[in-house]
Amino acid sequence: MARFKRIDVLRTFLETGIVPLFYHSDAAVVKEVILATYKGGARIFEFTNRGDYAHEIFADVNKWAATACPEMILGAGSVVEPGTASLYMQLGANFIVSPSLNSDIAGVCNIRKVAWIPGCATLSEIHTAEKLGCEIVKVFPGKQAGGPDFIKAVLAPSPWSSLMPTGGVSPERENLEQWLNAGACCVGLGSKLIPKEVIEKKDYGLIEKNVRKAISLFQEIKKA
Repeated sequence: MARFKRIDVLRTFLETGIVPLFYHSDAAVVKEVILATYKGGARIFEFTNRGDYAHEIFADVNKWAATACPEMILGAGSVVEPGTASLYMQLGANFIVSPSLNSDIAGVCNIRKVAWIPGCATLSEIHTAEKLGCEIVKVFPGKQAGGPDFIKAVLAPSPWSSLMPTGGVSPERENLEQWLNAGACCVGLGSKLIPKEVIEKKDYGLIEKNVRKAISLFQEIKKA
């Protein structure tokens, strides 16, 4: 069962602003990355469901995080069907993220009061997701869907929407300013925040530094 209430999960998305996304087949590596992002100030972390036995890795990591990073809210991403969503929630996922819109996932998440953040690329999909109860909607793939201009255009007739772009987002000031000034409520960051070569070098201190800088920039830009 989720350790955090849905309302607190959603609030943390909005307050922290930077959502690290990561997958690795070695649970030890995942733990090091989560710990580094935690030290850097992250309190939301999306473990992407991309490899064989990924749920087993998540189960191990989620149990560990409850003690090692007690304020870290872990969720599962790349979930495309309700069965997988149910599996991850059974393992304690505090939120579910999907690359696409599947109304059946909304049903199983709402029963458990677990936040579901589906990927949408049109205004019609965004409104459908909101009708299904989604507070935050992922714009995916962010760059290909139209980038910051798309978010700005969507928010003109739909200013109540909370949009989180993923894909085409980087932790540099100029890029973050474009997304946030367009109206994004938070952003998802994967390899731009946690580069593959950094993982290979086991330079977890650099990941901590990257996350701290990105969160600081987010807060600075939002207050401007």
